[in-house]
Amino acid sequence: MRTIVAFYSRTGTTKKVAEAIAEKIGADIEEIKDTVVRSGAMGYLRSGRDAMKKRLTKIEPVKLAADHYDLVIIGTPIWGWNISSPARAYITEQKDKFKKVAFFCTMGGSGDKRAFPEMEKIIGRKPEVTLALRTTDVVKENFSDKVEKFAEKIKGIDL
Repeated sequence: MRTIVAFYSRTGTTKKVAEAIAEKIGADIEEIKDTVVRSGAMGYLRSGRDAMKKRLTKIEPVKLAADHYDLVIIGTPIWGWNISSPARAYITEQKDKFKKVAFFCTMGGSGDKRAFPEMEKIIGRKPEVTLALRTTDVVKENFSDKVEKFAEKIKGIDL
């Protein structure tokens, strides 16, 4: 099964998880790149506002075609209990190219219960598997067991 992990990461936390997943299952990886500057305190505030208003952002063109993969695993940080704007833009642009999807997110406290159903609604299909991780667990390197379980479920998906 050809698999790609497509993710957006503002601070590097979601990227760390994406890399761990890709390595564990032997997937290709695509970093979603935003054209809006989101660094620093103002970037943080802009990001939360954009996510809560469900705004799309302009992202750089993708390098790997989603329709060349059997499974696209989409990763996003949670901003204001919502999908990040760059991940929302990627999903919106690529949704017709996905065969099967899985989702993961990183979050300060909560938001996956709201973000995952919204991702499903935009794409128009249910995810095969989901994974929600707290930022503190990722920073403290306390997430490998959950990634392992997620990877096992991914490996068990029928095409």
